[in-house]
Amino acid sequence: MSKVIAMSGKGGVGKTTVSALVMRYFVNHQNDPLLAIDADPNSNLGETLGLNIEKTVGDIRENFMKDPQGVPSGMDKILYLEMLMNQVLIEHKSFDLLVMGRQEGQGCYCMVNNILNRFAEELEGNYKYLLVDNEAGMEHLSRRTSGKVDILLMVTDYALRGLRAVGRINEMLGDLKLSVKHKGLIVNRAPQNLSKAFLDEVESIGVPILCTIPDDKNLLEFDMERRSLLELEDDSPAVIAIDKMMEKLKEVIG
Repeated sequence: MSKVIAMSGKGGVGKTTVSALVMRYFVNHQNDPLLAIDADPNSNLGETLGLNIEKTVGDIRENFMKDPQGVPSGMDKILYLEMLMNQVLIEHKSFDLLVMGRQEGQGCYCMVNNILNRFAEELEGNYKYLLVDNEAGMEHLSRRTSGKVDILLMVTDYALRGLRAVGRINEMLGDLKLSVKHKGLIVNRAPQNLSKAFLDEVESIGVPILCTIPDDKNLLEFDMERRSLLELEDDSPAVIAIDKMMEKLKEVIG
């Protein structure tokens, strides 16, 4: 089975940036196949990787619901949806990316969701590593039938609001019936020294800090220039921080 690395945290804390930096680590340090799933409806992961996202799984679902009879004559619905899923899978030389896209509209999506979820699960079996960039509520992970997460990386910025969102996510893990082997906190845009109030909040949540990422001007420059974070230099402060963390997690990711 794939080793699952999942991201969580409220919007705006840099969760997708961290996902891209973790992918950069895999591109440069791991030779095994990686599948990334952008499960955030904002669908920004592709942009941070310099990829053009034309269609998403959500587009397939919505188009099928609008015209369920639009299946080519003589073709099975399941095979048709699986064919469309293969078309939205973005293949890169070092990884593949599946973008979930828009959330469900009105109507019953049970049948089409079952087919799409089954395809995604079969697809995951072809990769040693699976990285999931989640929405804040982690609904995508809660729908995973395996319910297994090897590493849950909870991302916050240097603010109590983001940290408390991590606390709420940590509390609801039991309700989601997820089996999380390891979990840790990543503090993005962190100062050199974290305040006592911040550290006290971390202690009350009970999730250890795995990594602090300093404010890195390269990230803003790359975003403004629409450049892929995969192209960041090795001496970029954010790259150094994430690479050190991933090296420490080697025993977990294999």
